[in-house]
Amino acid sequence: MAYIKKKLSNNGKKAFRLLMDELKISMREAQKLIDKKRLFCNGILVEEKNKFLDGLVELIIYENNPKGLEVVYENDDFAVVEKPSGVLTHPNGRNCNYSLCDEIWHLWSEKACVAHRLDKETSGLLLIAKHKNAQIELKTMFEKRLVQKSYLTLVKGKTKKEFIVDKKMDLAKDYDAVKTRMQICENGKETLTQFYTLEYFKNLDASLVLAKPLTGRQHQIRLHLFHVKHKILGDPLYGLEKIQIEQILDGKMSETERIQITGAKRLLLHSFSLNFIYKNKNFSIQSQKNIKDEFLKNLS
Repeated sequence: MAYIKKKLSNNGKKAFRLLMDELKISMREAQKLIDKKRLFCNGILVEEKNKFLDGLVELIIYENNPKGLEVVYENDDFAVVEKPSGVLTHPNGRNCNYSLCDEIWHLWSEKACVAHRLDKETSGLLLIAKHKNAQIELKTMFEKRLVQKSYLTLVKGKTKKEFIVDKKMDLAKDYDAVKTRMQICENGKETLTQFYTLEYFKNLDASLVLAKPLTGRQHQIRLHLFHVKHKILGDPLYGLEKIQIEQILDGKMSETERIQITGAKRLLLHSFSLNFIYKNKNFSIQSQKNIKDEFLKNLS
């Protein structure tokens, strides 16, 4: 998603009024654009909503750069899409040229937004709210744990047929600006994940596992599996040194070296299914990707 500057007419109006008239938006929306530091006059950031503007007035806007997105299900209120691995859910700054918002806003306008998030390297099903009312309802459902999710992952070693990890989690004490990291700790938040082994690959010493998180903590599946010595292949964070994490995040580590260190080219974690009730209707949506083959391709 590229940021570009759009020139606005100079009519001597107050900042918020100029935005309202030019963009045909509400006062609240105009004020929000100013708060987001998107309005400039003669190259100088406009921070006062009531400031009279005189000179070259420019607004930083997003220019969508869609590349194509697979829509699994869609109705008037929401859609379910297949998020590719390596794509950010939201742009993370002006140097981010592409994110899932490019696709969402291209398809359903800027009123649409994600109802939950997936990490950059996690692929799979993502629920999109098409308008504000749907956004509020769907996000509330996630907060109340009314959406059941499952994930497929390829992990190191031979896992038990079925197992549960019930360990408290919190932000790691040694967390720094490199990347958010979580840790298992006695005083953390309650977390519970159920795991089911689907297949063991003896030649790879790796297991294909179905994970069902019954709580929704950040990195829950990744940390729970790392804790029981079955790290997700390709994990760029847990079990690595800081310098290795930085190299992967900055794109400075070769695919060959990453495979040697983490076991795969990407994090082998895929959002497989979403189950929920919306407006008294039951929805059970599964990913249509042949994710097992995709995982295996990313091992070499």
